[in-house]
Amino acid sequence: MSDVTASNAADTADTADTADIADLSYEQARDELVRVVSELEQGGATLEQSIALWERGEALARRCEEWLIGAKERLDAARAAAAG
Repeated sequence: MSDVTASNAADTADTADTADIADLSYEQARDELVRVVSELEQGGATLEQSIALWERGEALARRCEEWLIGAKERLDAARAAAAG
């Protein structure tokens, strides 16, 4: 397989790996993020694997942040409704 073909295959796999993140609950994303961080901390991965893990971890962290921001907005709305 040529380098270009291998690179395209890796890009497609990376997109598939991060596409499923949008469907995760907060708890699922958090647990997966903990697993990814643990795997990175062990240090046994190749550079390419480490980069892929880092990218997945970043995507998982963004998903957790989305959930937390949404929860805060809901709480703020509930407090405003109760006060109003």
